[in-house]
Amino acid sequence: PPTPPRHAKDSLVPHHGTLLRVSADGSKTDILATGFRAANGVCLNPDGTFIVTDQEGHWNPKNRINWVSGEGPNEFFGNIYGYSPVTDTADSAMKNPLCWITNQFDRSPSELLWVPKDAKWGSLNGQLLNLSYGYGKIYVVPHEKIGNHRQGGLCEIPLKQFPTGIMRGRFHPGDGQLYGCGMFAWAGTQRKAGGFYRIRKLDKPANLPTQIEASKNTVTLTLSDEVDENSVKPDSFCIKAWDLKRTKNYGSKHFNEREWEISSATINGKKITLTVPDLEPTWGMSIDLKLTDRSGQAYQRLIHNSIFELPQ
Repeated sequence: PPTPPRHAKDSLVPHHGTLLRVSADGSKTDILATGFRAANGVCLNPDGTFIVTDQEGHWNPKNRINWVSGEGPNEFFGNIYGYSPVTDTADSAMKNPLCWITNQFDRSPSELLWVPKDAKWGSLNGQLLNLSYGYGKIYVVPHEKIGNHRQGGLCEIPLKQFPTGIMRGRFHPGDGQLYGCGMFAWAGTQRKAGGFYRIRKLDKPANLPTQIEASKNTVTLTLSDEVDENSVKPDSFCIKAWDLKRTKNYGSKHFNEREWEISSATINGKKITLTVPDLEPTWGMSIDLKLTDRSGQAYQRLIHNSIFELPQ
């Protein structure tokens, strides 16, 4: 389980702000990672790694999605107030998240989970989802693996907002659909005391990104469903970027906000490649896209993501 540190105070015990593994008989506890502020939910990945969400605050300029290897106390995710042997406050001393999430997009992520490959979610089978306590929403998490690091972002699934924050979800092995439950306690927009919901995939295109790949001067988006090729052109997309500052203060505003020119947009199957001459690593980025699917249905999607590495 993830354990929070004391709010804006140094840790008192070695469990503050850590990811822990407890043996089945309760006799042993191992620290798998450190540097968390207010973790909410752990996803156990098929390969034995973990995904842990964390919340904006001191030493966390925004909310973050963390892909955790479980290497031990020196795998550090940035919160100096939590227990850790790491005392260096430099950004280079921490492990980067999969992405930083700005407040307006998801003010409080809860738990991530995988859509089973044999679920009844069609083109979204096998995808990673993020649940939102803060906004009562569900997002897909398109990402890529570079070496041992993952980078990517979130895109909201177009559903009516749930009346309460969504905290946990599981796919039913019988009907292959998602069941979610949640609550409201503090700092959320969806204030119903709690709820339990079924989320079914309808027999129509999802039209969502399933992968983001960044390389020198290009961003490639893989979509869940086929696109009308005539709608793929540079002015169908808008890319913006911004910087964040990680300090002991609570959160960070956006710095150096800018829009990047898209000089070309090409499509190959479900993959769209955008040429972005000014593309560079950035903690904050958004991709706004307006496309038409093969059935003639126009749609708009907004991706928020981070780029930490640009392979050549």
